Amino acid sequence: MTTGDLQSLLTLIAFVTFVGIVGWAWSARRHEAFGEAARIPLDDDVPFQSCAGARPAVDSGSREAR
Repeated sequence: MTTGDLQSLLTLIAFVTFVGIVGWAWSARRHEAFGEAARIPLDDDVPFQSCAGARPAVDSGSREAR
């Protein structure tokens, strides 16, 4: 086996591994689990509230009355 044959074999193994990972990631069985994982950062967010007409919050305890 020459160096070129070994390189070809390793390239083929890497390609088959890549195709296997892509197939696993896009399989229908994984869709629900990946959907849940994609929503994790958004689960504990508070709903957006419009700031139109709202007054800015003032920390009344940190400043003396003027």
